Amino acid sequence: MARYSDSVCKLCRREGEKLFLKGERCFTPKCAIERRSYPPGLHGRQAQFRRKESDYGQQLRAKQKARRIYGVMERQFRRYFSIAQRQKGLTGVNLLILLERRLDNVVYRLGFASSRAQARQMVLHGHFDVNGRKTNVPSFLVSPGDVIAVRERSKKTALFKDVAQTLDEGRVPDWLKLDANNLSGQVLQEPTREHIDVTLNEQLIVEYYSR
Repeated sequence: MARYSDSVCKLCRREGEKLFLKGERCFTPKCAIERRSYPPGLHGRQAQFRRKESDYGQQLRAKQKARRIYGVMERQFRRYFSIAQRQKGLTGVNLLILLERRLDNVVYRLGFASSRAQARQMVLHGHFDVNGRKTNVPSFLVSPGDVIAVRERSKKTALFKDVAQTLDEGRVPDWLKLDANNLSGQVLQEPTREHIDVTLNEQLIVEYYSR
């Protein structure tokens, strides 16, 4: 399974903003953007003063930003776009909804992980059941009515004992429902664009793939 293995702080610096890829660290002075707000690389400082970005450059950056926020590689991201094109409605919104429905994102949204990368690892290690069945595929797409729960064996680990102390039902988006006492959550409905709080311009992504 392909995955990005370099420093994720470089990705935030390249996009010029916090993508919150390292959880709590992103809220501290240790965040790379706080110390070096320019792009990584030998000529990163000079890149701040380059001429205005072209239309293609803006489209590429929007696509790369979405990929990096959700931790999806190019081939899989393109496949999501193809699926979104075949669905009814706006392709860009359909794409974001598909990304939000990924199991690793839902685990993150419910508050079981401090970042999507950590949520992905938790899912890969088999800590979650979906509708009573062990599911270790981060890209699994949840549907309304699905119940995502920490497995009984995993509840006894120090990791999830700590997680139980930090769960906050008030921070969970409206399309999900958290049961903090049982370390589980339910999908109430498909997310809408209003539920998705990431700062993305999905139309630029559509334009990128429509060239």
